[in-house]
Amino acid sequence: MANFFNASDIVGTAIEIERRGRNVYTQAAAGATNPDVKRFLEFFAGEEARHQALFEAMAGRVGKAAIPAGSDEEEYMDYVQALLDSHALFCGGAPEKDLADAADAIAAIELASRFEKDTILYFREMMDLLPAAEAGIVKQCLDEERGHLRQLRGMLAKLRNNG
Repeated sequence: MANFFNASDIVGTAIEIERRGRNVYTQAAAGATNPDVKRFLEFFAGEEARHQALFEAMAGRVGKAAIPAGSDEEEYMDYVQALLDSHALFCGGAPEKDLADAADAIAAIELASRFEKDTILYFREMMDLLPAAEAGIVKQCLDEERGHLRQLRGMLAKLRNNG
């Protein structure tokens, strides 16, 4: 028999990931001296805000979620917690402090790349925990996060080539 838990907690964590990501991008944009980098980071802040709104709307629709078939509930929940504990937006100091300590735009974009990658991992697991109708929304956000990571890596290459 499948074990169930409150899916709104999983969605609430996604909301927090997006909120923190938006704050980091907003702060990075405010400190950017290169106008292209500033616009680039402002775009990402808007993307995070849009994802946050999608998850906030979802939060009221989800109830219980099943642990994936064949999984041990305690081990699986420990795994999900480990994903969060190691997420660049949650581990160590505050990401805003990490960003403030970033030496330049390259360091800021490297930090952003880490939290986008960590978000991709979390969203991938999240898809398996929600009803199919909601998993489609998570898949959309997951695909967009993958695109964000590619865009960040492209900007990083551009900055390194121009520096």
